Amino acid sequence: MKRLSGLWRGEAGGREVLDLGLPLILSMMSVTLQHFVDRIFLTWWSTEAVAGVTTAGFAIYVLTGLFNGTAEYATPFVSQYVGAKREDRIGAVVYQAAYFAALAGLLGFALSYLAAPLFNAVGHAPSMREHEIAYSRILLRGTFPVVLMVAFSTYFAGRGRTKIVLGVTMAATLLNVGLDWLLIFGKFGAPALGTVGAAYATNVSQAIGALIYLVLILGAKDRIAHGFLDFRFQPALFFRLLKLGVPSGLQPSLEILAFTLFLFVIGNIGVEPLAATSIAFNLNGMVFLPAIGLGYGVSTLVARYLGMRRPDLADRAVKSGLVIAEMYMIVCSSAYVLMPGWLLAPYAVGADPATFAEVSRITTILLRFVAFYSIFDMVNVVCAGGLKGAGDTRFPVTATVVISWVAMLLPTWWFCVRGHQSVFVAWVFVTLYVVILGVVLFVRYRKGAWKGLRIIESDAPPAVELA
Repeated sequence: MKRLSGLWRGEAGGREVLDLGLPLILSMMSVTLQHFVDRIFLTWWSTEAVAGVTTAGFAIYVLTGLFNGTAEYATPFVSQYVGAKREDRIGAVVYQAAYFAALAGLLGFALSYLAAPLFNAVGHAPSMREHEIAYSRILLRGTFPVVLMVAFSTYFAGRGRTKIVLGVTMAATLLNVGLDWLLIFGKFGAPALGTVGAAYATNVSQAIGALIYLVLILGAKDRIAHGFLDFRFQPALFFRLLKLGVPSGLQPSLEILAFTLFLFVIGNIGVEPLAATSIAFNLNGMVFLPAIGLGYGVSTLVARYLGMRRPDLADRAVKSGLVIAEMYMIVCSSAYVLMPGWLLAPYAVGADPATFAEVSRITTILLRFVAFYSIFDMVNVVCAGGLKGAGDTRFPVTATVVISWVAMLLPTWWFCVRGHQSVFVAWVFVTLYVVILGVVLFVRYRKGAWKGLRIIESDAPPAVELA
């Protein structure tokens, strides 16, 4: 107990990690609430709608995860500029992230024309496919405001002003939920658009969030000192952001790709297994996304302390994050096991009882898998956050790709497509993947080579160059 108490106090202790990370955790909780309500509304609309939107959402996140992760990597840059007392460079890197958002928007719009060929090739039932195509096409065409909101948020997150991030995110979330209800069901004279309405609600709310951030930035009293009067495109800084940010964005993006392919396999088992898997992932996301906020907080502190040349405090921030994450997850995992009926009740309210009975039975079992692997997923989130905050962005993405294919995708395809095994066999391999990845990233963190890295520009080369 004395050791845990000591870990709570002082620089990079649990208190500082939570002071910085808690608003980010709550921000991610609000995003989770948005997805939760969105899926509930669509479950009430139809089983095919929630199954199709979940599959499409995973598929689209392969791109938006890459784009958002790359833009978000401006946060460690900002944080390390603060630690190194180079605040005059903050505006420059935030603008480069915004320019990247514009590029991502163009790519997203162009790729929207591939939505129909992609989901037609997957071969899901036509009733499900129409939701997949419509939802993904609209989300892809709204890529720019989504990534721009992330880019502008880095100014506040990197400086530790995470309460502002929380406020803007909650405002966008509440708007999204209201527009969901309005546009999915056609309230107050609006057309009942179903899946299409949910997609439009997301795009509009993110655009408003980006606009709020822009107003706050242009009204900040430190905008001149932080270099926001210089709008230039700076190729060296832009490509440095991409060099470190693209691998950082690829890690969650390729992980989502793996889970999307996994969902494609489950979709061929049946609609009920896919709907159950979608709901289990949705409930998992309610816990996992807030933990990502903690990972962002750890990443920010690691970058700041390395900018101050204090690797000992950077290491302490990771340890504090691990303790907090595991305590949090023990509580959440208990709820998955002990209260599945309570967790599934909101999904059942507007669903067809006869159809949902089988979905509920399968989901209850899947939540036991989630309860176990989530303990290791917390190690994944915190250690990956620490490594990325130091600039070690290539290793997490490499580990994610290799382990997801070897431990999850190939065995799932072999046993469930060729061997016609049940959805529960597939979930054994999901669990195996998460466990192995958590162990590998923890070992990478413990080796400590990341402590000699540097993100921002320096006259001297970094002390360590990782493979």
